[in-house]
Amino acid sequence: MPFKINISEKNGLTFHLESESEALIDRKLHDKILGKDISPDLEGYEFELTGASDKSGFTAISNVEGVGLKKVLLGYGKGMKKRPRREGKKKQSNPKPKGLRLRKTVRGNTISSAISQINLKVLKEGNKKLGEIFPDQGQGKTKENRKTKRAQAQKEKQEKPQEEAKQEVSEEKSQENSEEKE
Repeated sequence: MPFKINISEKNGLTFHLESESEALIDRKLHDKILGKDISPDLEGYEFELTGASDKSGFTAISNVEGVGLKKVLLGYGKGMKKRPRREGKKKQSNPKPKGLRLRKTVRGNTISSAISQINLKVLKEGNKKLGEIFPDQGQGKTKENRKTKRAQAQKEKQEKPQEEAKQEVSEEKSQENSEEKE
């Protein structure tokens, strides 16, 4: 089963790729990985393994040893965000009460074949930028890209009513011309 790999840069851009690289198996969270181990396009890059999760969504936690699933007592943070909803009961007044700890199922810190998603952070860049390696990705997170996308959307909204008005005028003229010919 291929790994879904998310590579994040310091500027907030994230690039996605799928790889069946065997070099990732038996690595632990926070290990350093060379880019050429993942893909030959990533020659010269160095990554840090920051997180992982399996196909069921159980997250890998760095202080749990091994590859299997384990039930661990957790406070707020990775693996536990808020109190789970109780079906059929009234809404809780505070979804994050102070000091709440729950036993949750998590995965160990070692990458195995059961892992489906791996998160990496760029430590050292190669000679080609990630935007050049993945030209169709990484266009949505930076402030400049959001501003340009917003401006393009506004232009399109303004152009649509003008185009519709022009079409209506041209349709009316064609109807008048057809009436005059008769």
